[in-house]
Amino acid sequence: MIARLRGTLISIGTMDVVLECAGVGYAVMVPTSTADVLPALGSEATMFTVMVVREDAMQLFGFATTSERDAFTMLTSVNGIGARTALGILSAVPLVELRDRLVRNDIIALQRLPGVGKKTAERLVVELRDKAMSLATASAGTESTPAVGAASDEAIAALVSLGYGRAAAEKAVRAVLAAEPEVADSAERLLRKALRVAGA
Repeated sequence: MIARLRGTLISIGTMDVVLECAGVGYAVMVPTSTADVLPALGSEATMFTVMVVREDAMQLFGFATTSERDAFTMLTSVNGIGARTALGILSAVPLVELRDRLVRNDIIALQRLPGVGKKTAERLVVELRDKAMSLATASAGTESTPAVGAASDEAIAALVSLGYGRAAAEKAVRAVLAAEPEVADSAERLLRKALRVAGA
């Protein structure tokens, strides 16, 4: 199995990259948290990887840190969470916030994650709550302080779904909250203002 790759970045997409190692180009699916911290095209990059083998396909999933890779492996161990759903979860929420939601048994907040319904959220809590504390809080050496609250979660998730990187979405939401804290309880108003900030 391929656990680590180091090579030259020859292509960067929203959630996938091509990494050339010793003349071979590896297509690697990545969460936005990893895509956001990749170096420029043509630069050398290292990724910690998981190979997922199915009857009809083999896919590589890559992460900037071992903590992200461990979280991916942990998520996919839960019945109902496939590789792409796990990737979407890691793209939508920082590791520290995912850990806190699991530790707090916050079913409602977990249901706001992409691809997670009530039953899946309940399974996540039951199966991962005790393991959640092992999730590291740092992400690729660029840990950011997540915006807090349901409205902030929704605004960040909406920005990510519109194609913004998670780090950029969090930065925009935090900027709005710092300037206009009165909009903290309205996801719609927060999103509108964050869009202006992100597009500036």
